[in-house]
Amino acid sequence: MPPTLDSALLTGWTRAATQALERHRAEIDRINVFPVPDGDTGTNLLLTMRAAAEAVRRARRETRENGDGSARGVAAVAGALARGALVGARGNSGMILSQVLRGVADALAARAGPTPAGAVLADALCRAHRLATAAVARPRQGTVLTVLDAAAGAAVAAGPDRLDDVALAAAEAAAGAVQATTGQLPELARAGVVDAGGLGLYVVLDALAALVSGRSGIDRLPAPVVSVPTPARLRDVLVAQREGGGPGHDYEVMYLLEGTSADRVDALRAQLQALGDCVSVVGDGDGLWNVHVHCTDIGAAIEAGLSAGRPHRIAVIRFADQIGDDPGAGCDDRFVRDRGVLMVVGGAEIAELARSAGATVLERPRDRDVDVADLVAALAGMRARHVVLLPNDSELTAPAERAAVLARRDGQEVLVVPTASVLQGLSALAVHDPQRRVGDDVVAMAEAAAGTRTGGLLTAETEALTWVGPCEPGDVLGITDGEVVVIAPDLAVGGLWLANRMLTVGGELVTVLLGEGTDPSLADMLAADLSRTHPEVDVVVHRGGQSDYAIVLGVE
Repeated sequence: MPPTLDSALLTGWTRAATQALERHRAEIDRINVFPVPDGDTGTNLLLTMRAAAEAVRRARRETRENGDGSARGVAAVAGALARGALVGARGNSGMILSQVLRGVADALAARAGPTPAGAVLADALCRAHRLATAAVARPRQGTVLTVLDAAAGAAVAAGPDRLDDVALAAAEAAAGAVQATTGQLPELARAGVVDAGGLGLYVVLDALAALVSGRSGIDRLPAPVVSVPTPARLRDVLVAQREGGGPGHDYEVMYLLEGTSADRVDALRAQLQALGDCVSVVGDGDGLWNVHVHCTDIGAAIEAGLSAGRPHRIAVIRFADQIGDDPGAGCDDRFVRDRGVLMVVGGAEIAELARSAGATVLERPRDRDVDVADLVAALAGMRARHVVLLPNDSELTAPAERAAVLARRDGQEVLVVPTASVLQGLSALAVHDPQRRVGDDVVAMAEAAAGTRTGGLLTAETEALTWVGPCEPGDVLGITDGEVVVIAPDLAVGGLWLANRMLTVGGELVTVLLGEGTDPSLADMLAADLSRTHPEVDVVVHRGGQSDYAIVLGVE
């Protein structure tokens, strides 16, 4: 029976493409010279595909639970594939890959009746080329867009019937187009390499062709790479680009954008073009956009997003940090520092507090949970060889461990300290010492986290029966270790009762985090009350900005 574009095939393609990018990531990174020789195209493609794979895994589970194997179910999985890639897209190459997968989703959603699978794939690649070209402010010949155009044209010419014929034709055309890119872009010709993004796209398309035809995927890339430039050569290429009239921007800025319209996105794109280059803004058709620009004025790029909607998941990379100083080191050395700490937090104010204490921060989205793809992308973006990951939520410990396994597979050493709250994370961060041996440092951080007891206050919304009795709507609940231990008439009383309960086994320091919209005077009242009832205890207050608990308490 000929293959068809169903949920199983989409899942298999995603898995095969991820594995192929894992095998060839370093090779693709080494030849990355355009638009900036920052050596991360293979990494960005891999992180984007991993994000898509995680979204497909969740969607497949949901469709199985709902018993939906229909065309509608396949379209839902394809939509999850595209959205996962959009949310997790890294760099220009990841943005383009997200549009390839969106083309697949749109083609599956638009198919009418028993359309041949080959025709659907050809339509998907044509849609992908239109979407990707529209997303890039200044398309150029000799890039991944050129390779995608060749693949789409070959897919159409192959005929509509057999999916394997169309996939093979697209992959073969992509391979030929990749080899031609060296002569199409001066930057590639000077370095003697092909376009890294185009080569990555070929790897993804070849994974599909191998899957539907039953042949093995490529073990070695074709030989379009004339030479592998050293970091010193990459710096020469960068200097040549700037001396040739390039703007020489210093930073790559990326963020997700919500709460906007197509007109405002057009205005944003124009603003970013005035600020920098390599501008791409891609969306999913449901109000979520991924924004990318190379610029020097980071603040202006983010302010442009604020004027258009609600930016979040902001990432900034300095290009100078991505080009090594040792000409013999090889461009696959992705690490620019030895140590780092990644913290997951749920409020803007606590995020700034964690950053000021030296951590890299992953802010939790308001509309969904942090997943493995988010964590893997954040770890890779740190560019640190050794990372301590603080999930700050017991439910995030398992995803954090899975992300650590994936990061280790790429050569990054990641250790998870299973912090159950942000205050445990801050306690661990407070004793972090980059000069200590890694193992000793992790032990010290784990001990500090374990020595911090945490609790929180929230307002009951419904009647319920708790361990300490029934509660009514409007009652303030004090919670520790996942259980209600205090029911109080208001936050002021609840804070004091909860703190006193937590101090019954001793403590030297009480840390108070005020939630979003919580009156600061409550913290002053709590500090005054504790100074009378527990004069031996110090009280520290921070604005946390968390949206779940009105007040979070930590006792050390």
